[in-house]
Amino acid sequence: MIIITLQRKKCIGCNYCHEVSPRHFGMSEEDGKAVLNDSVEKKGFYTLKHHDIDEWEADKDAESHCPAKIIKVKMI
Repeated sequence: MIIITLQRKKCIGCNYCHEVSPRHFGMSEEDGKAVLNDSVEKKGFYTLKHHDIDEWEADKDAESHCPAKIIKVKMI
């Protein structure tokens, strides 16, 4: 299982996560910040759990290149 966590409040709206992993990330038209698609929010953290190993590299790329360092991706 792959777990992605986004701390949306600190997003600077660079759009990189959406460009490299459009299946899991979008951009809000309201405030220009990242949206973790199909995620659950708890205390400002948005979490998505999925089993799509084909998306692993794109998710890790979004994590490693996020300038605000607000995306965490792990496999358990």
